[in-house]
Amino acid sequence: MELLKVENVSKIYGTGDNEVKALDNVSFTVEKGEFVAIIGPSGSGKSTLLHMLGGVDAPTSGKIFVEGVDLGCMDESKLSIFRRRQVGLIYQFYNLIPILDVQENITLPLLLDGQKPDSAYLDELIGTLGLKERLHHLPSQLSGGQQQRVSIGRALIMHPALVLADEPTGNLDRKNSEDIISLLKKSNRKYRQTLIVITHDESIALQSDRILYLEDGKLTGRY
Repeated sequence: MELLKVENVSKIYGTGDNEVKALDNVSFTVEKGEFVAIIGPSGSGKSTLLHMLGGVDAPTSGKIFVEGVDLGCMDESKLSIFRRRQVGLIYQFYNLIPILDVQENITLPLLLDGQKPDSAYLDELIGTLGLKERLHHLPSQLSGGQQQRVSIGRALIMHPALVLADEPTGNLDRKNSEDIISLLKKSNRKYRQTLIVITHDESIALQSDRILYLEDGKLTGRY
């Protein structure tokens, strides 16, 4: 079953002599429950593409469909709800709220959506993340690996259909990197969440179901 469809997407910044084409007529599809890695050199358009898949940015031309819904047809209010409910975003720099503890950071998307946490799922998620002993710690009291686990919990708490991770292990050592990818793969398999990861780490890319290679804004390889 097709979860994501990217159709002739281009993204242009600036005009005239200052024009930069970040993405150039990119097209691909992703099936529900698939784990896809996007690789390529710095400046190839990987992060730009990821932001558009999550509805954070809009293409200059082309269309993006998630579960058959054209993101370009949504106003900002509907896009905000879509991002909160359907997309889990994981960044390299964690983006945790410093004055909120671990449990509050994880459940924040639910509170913003006016929902109460499912205690059974929250307990399961916290246990899987290995954060039971850290629930009331602030981000400043956590290691980098623990902070990234919290950001993963926040991304998964709404049961999103699509999980997008932008260099999720970029600031971590090898052991923590392996643990984080193991957690993402576990959620991908257990909950059939579609996982798209941007990475420079070949060992991570090789664990995916499929690799897409971007270069100069163009999709130049599929493996």
